[in-house]
Amino acid sequence: MSASDNQSCNLPPGNYSTTLGVLDVPEWEAFLTIITLGFCILITIIGNILVILGVFTYKPLRIVPNFFIVSLAVADLTVAVLVLPLNVVYSILGQWAFGIHLCKMWLTSDILCCTASILNLCAIALDRFRAITDPIKYAQKRTIKRVLLMIVAVWLLSLLISSPPLIGWNDWPDTGAFLAKKKCRLSSRQGYVIYSSSGSFYIPLIIMTIVYIQIFIATRRRLRERAKASKINAIFKRRKADAANEVDRESVSSIETNHNIEMNFRKEKGKQENYEMGQLKPILVDEDSVTDLGENSPCSQRNGGTSKDPSAPLAQLKNTSSNSRYATINSKSKNRAINPQKKMSGIHQFIEEKQRISLSKERRAARTLGIIMGVFVVCWLPFFLMYVIVPFCPECCPTRRLVNFITWLGYINSMLNPIIYTIFNMDFRRAFKKLLGVPGIS
Repeated sequence: MSASDNQSCNLPPGNYSTTLGVLDVPEWEAFLTIITLGFCILITIIGNILVILGVFTYKPLRIVPNFFIVSLAVADLTVAVLVLPLNVVYSILGQWAFGIHLCKMWLTSDILCCTASILNLCAIALDRFRAITDPIKYAQKRTIKRVLLMIVAVWLLSLLISSPPLIGWNDWPDTGAFLAKKKCRLSSRQGYVIYSSSGSFYIPLIIMTIVYIQIFIATRRRLRERAKASKINAIFKRRKADAANEVDRESVSSIETNHNIEMNFRKEKGKQENYEMGQLKPILVDEDSVTDLGENSPCSQRNGGTSKDPSAPLAQLKNTSSNSRYATINSKSKNRAINPQKKMSGIHQFIEEKQRISLSKERRAARTLGIIMGVFVVCWLPFFLMYVIVPFCPECCPTRRLVNFITWLGYINSMLNPIIYTIFNMDFRRAFKKLLGVPGIS
């Protein structure tokens, strides 16, 4: 917005002859101003166009909440296109050279676009507040129709704030006086100054401050709750692991006990069978008492490595079958004991990773909110303080350079908005890279 003019501070423009003509500032300052402010205008236009195109061309960004970002980008883009170039010329010349009608259109566009930008910031704050404090219900209410109605309300309210000077609530000079003074300034009517500054800045500032404090408190509380839940999950995971290990040890011990019982039973059964065989063939046992020595016995070697005990192959087969069955049961039991442990471990790792990502996002969101509020206050508070103080303070006469600096500090917010709202968002960065043709982005 262009600052209102205190009638007692009508300083004559400078008279510097340059290659660009007679200017209000020296030639070097004029070129520096053109380069610096021209760069700001260019960045503002490019940044906000990228935001608009990114939302409509990159699928992950085509979500309802991002419509507020598009509305903000449109407001900032209109500031860069309709307001800033004429302000550069006005700042260098020190006088308005485009007639009274273009002056009125420029001032109205200035108030309208800057107010829309600020009110869109306020709408974004309210949207995020509802999404954080009442996520389930608000997710159902956050429809395209409702969001579009909120955006229309923002622009209608901006028009309501900017239009009164066009219907007479102003102290603009008539055509003759305007042509003589060549000054294009906002109305300094005290009533309109209070009305416009309240609707354009102070009320939105109060709302945004309260909302962002509530968001910060809610985010901090959720961070603490999630940190506490993470510790509980770690304790639960450790206890689960200890319980699984205990089950594993008990399973293996039980299997070994069962195996020992089975082997003892088989040994006793084998002894009983051997005793019965001895009762049936006492002569054979007496003739060859070394038949139980096995394949390494001299008798076995003498007979070509074949045992004379007909029950040996059967006993060997039983032992082999028993050992194989024991190995199979042991393996299955270990798998039953270990696989649930691995499964639970994987689930806990997944939950912890999701919590870690969520905590990181919430910390980043909290930091972003602080940056948003800080930049907004730094950019616009000096201007609106000057805007309100000067009409009520006849002795306050800020220099034109100070007025231009404070005015452009507010305009810079339109350049920083697309940077702040997108630099912390991976999807916006990917969309920008895709639009700019950076390789590796699909």
